Amino acid sequence: MNVTIKHVGGMAFEGVGQTGEITKISSSSVTAEHLGASPMELVLMGVGGCSGIDIVSILEKMRVKYEKFEIHVQGQRAEEHPRVFTDIKVVYKFWGDNLPEDKIKRAVDLSFEKYCSVIHTVNKVAKVSYKIEIN
Repeated sequence: MNVTIKHVGGMAFEGVGQTGEITKISSSSVTAEHLGASPMELVLMGVGGCSGIDIVSILEKMRVKYEKFEIHVQGQRAEEHPRVFTDIKVVYKFWGDNLPEDKIKRAVDLSFEKYCSVIHTVNKVAKVSYKIEIN
């Protein structure tokens, strides 16, 4: 299972799951015809979106400018029910000229270790790891 969360400006992100654009999902609206992101894809999007919002905010305070920022999140699930996530890998991708690696790493570390409540929720059942790519 993979999702991509793209920063589209300000504190806004666009989450795209394996079935296409993100849609609203509720327990009463899930049917065979409903082609939105699955609830578990939404969990992964929550990891990326929550952390992304933290990182954008921290980098703005550090006055770090980048051209493009994406977060790719991959989750592995247990074979047995309730099929919780067991392993989540987050890849933070940044594009831009002369990006300060130390500041980007600090922003990601702060989100990952202190601020992102979604990561702190899922890491109770899953091993959550990350890497940073500066392009």
